[in-house]
Amino acid sequence: MQMNRQWLLRHRPEGLVGESDFEWREVPLTPLGEGEARVRVLWLSFDPAQRGWINDVPGYVPPVQLGEPMRAGAVGQIVESRRSDFAPGDFVQGTMSWQDYVTIPAASGGALDAVYPIRKVDASVPLTQHLGVLGLTGLTAYIGMVDVGQVRAGDTVVVSGAAGATGSVAGQIAKIAGARVIGIAGGPEKCRWLTERGGFDAAID
Repeated sequence: MQMNRQWLLRHRPEGLVGESDFEWREVPLTPLGEGEARVRVLWLSFDPAQRGWINDVPGYVPPVQLGEPMRAGAVGQIVESRRSDFAPGDFVQGTMSWQDYVTIPAASGGALDAVYPIRKVDASVPLTQHLGVLGLTGLTAYIGMVDVGQVRAGDTVVVSGAAGATGSVAGQIAKIAGARVIGIAGGPEKCRWLTERGGFDAAID
């Protein structure tokens, strides 16, 4: 019988997260139901949002429940499918969890599907890019800068957290649009990266 290795949320941490807040488990894989598909997780994303997901407070998505596999953005490959929209061999990205295999349910329309649905991705680019600039990081930066900020050529744009994942992409999107971009970051090394490598016009430490 094929087994599935998992890390479960054991405690709701106070302060820094530690290994003792999680529990290792191995469980047998169960047969797929009608409309389900199975993904082998290949790459996991570790994001600041995960710290909020393990707090027992209301948010834009339900918190991870105690005893559940820890939630994460991930890229994987379909290994078995009883859904018409996914076939074995397809590469997919979306909300998954810390385990070898994740079962995609029949379309539920739930909160997680609305925020970060499982979708097929282009495997001709490095798969890890779908967890960064081609994933939620890049999408957040794009929507914030283009749809909400409506950046235009000739604007001056200031980006906080500019040396971070989303901030660095947001600044480069603003540059592409023709704006003058100033980044805020902590420390001379990050500020130097912004102007020398990140394409920012100036940086504020």
